[in-house]
Amino acid sequence: MSGSVLRRVGAGEVEALRRNAVDPRALAIASEIVLRVERGGFEAAVLEARRLGDLPDGAPPILDAAACRAALLALPGEQRSLLERTASRIREFASAQRRALISMSVSVPGGTAGHEAVPVETAGCYAPGGRFPLPSSVLMTAVTARVAGVEKVWVASPKPTAVTMAACAVAQADGLVTFGGAQAVALLALGGGPVPRCDVIVGPGNAYVTAAKYLVSAYAGIDMLAGPSELVVVADGSARPDVIAMDLLAQAEHDPDALPVLVVFDERVAMEVERALAEALAELDTRETASASIARGFWVLADSMEQAASVCNALAPEHLQLSMADPAGLRSLLRHYGALFLGDGACEVLGDYGIGPNHVLPTGGAARRSGGLSVFSFLRLRTWLRVEDSLAADPVLADAEALAKLEGLSAHSLAAWLRRLPS
Repeated sequence: MSGSVLRRVGAGEVEALRRNAVDPRALAIASEIVLRVERGGFEAAVLEARRLGDLPDGAPPILDAAACRAALLALPGEQRSLLERTASRIREFASAQRRALISMSVSVPGGTAGHEAVPVETAGCYAPGGRFPLPSSVLMTAVTARVAGVEKVWVASPKPTAVTMAACAVAQADGLVTFGGAQAVALLALGGGPVPRCDVIVGPGNAYVTAAKYLVSAYAGIDMLAGPSELVVVADGSARPDVIAMDLLAQAEHDPDALPVLVVFDERVAMEVERALAEALAELDTRETASASIARGFWVLADSMEQAASVCNALAPEHLQLSMADPAGLRSLLRHYGALFLGDGACEVLGDYGIGPNHVLPTGGAARRSGGLSVFSFLRLRTWLRVEDSLAADPVLADAEALAKLEGLSAHSLAAWLRRLPS
């Protein structure tokens, strides 16, 4: 059982264990790759992909929409229907979000002001591949971009499977970059070859992808820093240990760097979950990856709701699951998380696989300052002003004139003063 169960950590130690959103080692490596792509463009990105084994010799670096459509048509009917059903649920939730943000106008002295929500023109959507290809991330990102009204949507995913290609078709992506890593993120941000320069780059990835998104934020908007997965489960005595163990393993199997955490009010619950973890790991196909992740994880004994909330708020986890008979009391104390799952029925795996809300979420404590991917990630609020009655606007013109003088900006002051003169 050595290395196969969570270690115990005191509630007071948790703050020090919160991970950085960007890994320093990954940042150093990613910065060199981004610089090469910045200097060498598309060819440099492809060269990096081949050098790192991300793009096999002879494999095309780009697939167009027609190739993705062909992959969709070649899929077995049940797999195609599965992708389409999942996309439909994502689309429905995203459409409701889009309707929640409307244009508005308000009267101001002498006229009207307002805002309008408009999409960016081009989006780059990253979907992890490699060990476990994630066509679900293609749907989560590209479908949401389309709902927002983005004109051009490109996906990047390393060594895409037929299902990943098909997901691109279901999401109506314009093209697919068939490699990933920092080089793909840099290509999406800077553009090159057939790949357009993207206004925003979204999607989850490993530590190098997250570091690259951080680096290219000077060139393109990013949704958030979404690196290796995290799950905190708060469990009371009503929770089933075998179910909680599998929920933790469901995140642990993503990546050796994933972080599973258990918070309990009774040490007995933790011991039961540990036994269930050891038993499940012995039979799990993905135990090599999951075991490494479990070894990184830990459990905490909380003596009250307030202390449990303090632990969760300190971690600001990507996923926070309240496996409790009555989660309402704890929910009111929680402040920082990417997505919240209330009660035993709201398992995190439903969030992963498209019940509606997006599964691209902030990690490494970034939930303290940002939320998950949504249509809002692809929208800009543009404000506008129209003044038709200069006489009614005179008080604010006078204030503008006075403030400009206060700041020493003569042209600003004169621009306001001239509008106050009789025409």
